[in-house]
Amino acid sequence: MRNRVRRLALPLSATVTTILVAGCGTGDGDGGGTGKPLTMGITDKVTSVDPAAGYDVGSWIVFNNVFQSLLSFPKSATEPAPDAAKSCEFTDSNSRTFDCTLNPGLKFSNGDDLTSQDVKYSFERTLKINDENGPAVLLDSIKTIDTPAADRVVFHLKYSDATFPKKIASGAGAIVDHREYPADKLRTDGKAIGSGRYTLDSYSDGDKAVFSVNDRYKGTDEIHNSGMTMKFYAKESDLKSAFESGDVDLAYRGLAAADIAALSKSSGGADSTVKVAEGTGAEVQHLVFNLKDPAVSDKAVRRAVAYLIDRQAIMRDVYQRTATPLYSIVPQGITAHNNAFFNRYGEGGDTARAKAALTEAGITDKVRFTLWATPIRFGPGTVAELDKIAEQLNASGLFDVDVKTTDADQYAKDIAAGKYAVYVRGWVPDYPDPDNFTAPFFGDGNVLSNNFVNHRITGELIPRTAAQADRASTTADFETLQDIVADDVPMIPLWQGKQYIVAKADVNGLEWALDTSTVFRFWEIHKGAVA
Repeated sequence: MRNRVRRLALPLSATVTTILVAGCGTGDGDGGGTGKPLTMGITDKVTSVDPAAGYDVGSWIVFNNVFQSLLSFPKSATEPAPDAAKSCEFTDSNSRTFDCTLNPGLKFSNGDDLTSQDVKYSFERTLKINDENGPAVLLDSIKTIDTPAADRVVFHLKYSDATFPKKIASGAGAIVDHREYPADKLRTDGKAIGSGRYTLDSYSDGDKAVFSVNDRYKGTDEIHNSGMTMKFYAKESDLKSAFESGDVDLAYRGLAAADIAALSKSSGGADSTVKVAEGTGAEVQHLVFNLKDPAVSDKAVRRAVAYLIDRQAIMRDVYQRTATPLYSIVPQGITAHNNAFFNRYGEGGDTARAKAALTEAGITDKVRFTLWATPIRFGPGTVAELDKIAEQLNASGLFDVDVKTTDADQYAKDIAAGKYAVYVRGWVPDYPDPDNFTAPFFGDGNVLSNNFVNHRITGELIPRTAAQADRASTTADFETLQDIVADDVPMIPLWQGKQYIVAKADVNGLEWALDTSTVFRFWEIHKGAVA
């Protein structure tokens, strides 16, 4: 997530089943919220409160709560359902025409009507501005947008894109008021006008954002609190101190693994003042090989590394079991996940098979390279993790590996320039679909910059899966893709993150804010019982 990627715009001829997304809901969301306001702490930054620019975790928390999209992900769901739309469907057989009808009576928080004009304007605006830090890349399949009526919008796509409903259910699909946002530049006053569950009352960069319930929200979600304040902290220790002192009711994303582990042990008792909610996450981390670097250009070297990495030891010693070993590029909980790396290389620590792979390739000297990382960017445990991997590789007697770090900006530049042989890469998905864990990593403009090319992946598997509206029918192709990656080893999946919220004992509804859609739902969280 949160990286510019050019999708593969290839000609497709596959026939797919038309998909109809029927309306659903769990209650009447009209009116204000109930319950007390809450304060949450977070170490993620909000880079923008304008949906045309923000493409990061913190900004999308704002978008998912202040704006509506045509579709959104209900709690615990990996398939989108109507939100601002009453219904949406592909109307052709190749997933290139997507037709949505809006719910009646939609209004922005300022009282302006929300119509198809605003929907068209929002998408065209994001594409026109094309901010380098924005989500326009997710919308690049859009060719034209028609508005046959005030309550109807039709998207015509450049190429088959069955994941389009999931893309517009993400923060990239936020609908803005065309009267409030300039068409060709970003809004920079720190204000936001949406039609979602909350209004952004104030935003101070690096300090806090204050939200109250949007009384004009028309939707199916019930809002169980009367507002939320997000406080931003620069360091894990600052967030921990804020929670312990009572400055925040809950902490999300930013506590150290050791702190979460310690709090988990102390929570749950009758006298406990703390609770820790754990949810399945879809954030992943990979070790990436630059295939043009002589140190790792031989597949045997990469396979030897795969035989030796002991993920279980890393999870135990570095992450205190706050993450889960990952054995394929598609994580657990996502359609088509398999354990391709486990099936081929086992649990790790296999010196005999690693040596055999090198010997068969005629490699008898120690293999030397540097593992590169940037502190914090891909998690606070990243450097310690790479130190552990270096220790495992060197202990085999087959490798001579060290670890180096640099700042995030230099890291990105050096990767793009091909200066590193091996480096770490994290990924937070934009939407819960195997496409989002595969397409960004292969082909032109991929986010890895590792010079890996596999024409079966880019010319056959990704285009074919992109055309299939029935996502379950893509399983065989995505499993094949994962097996190819395990065989060629351009990257090694390391772990899949768990999501945690640490909260005061009287805070409830936390379990509904954590799932693989990565949508953090303010409205589900409340103090005490639901009113």
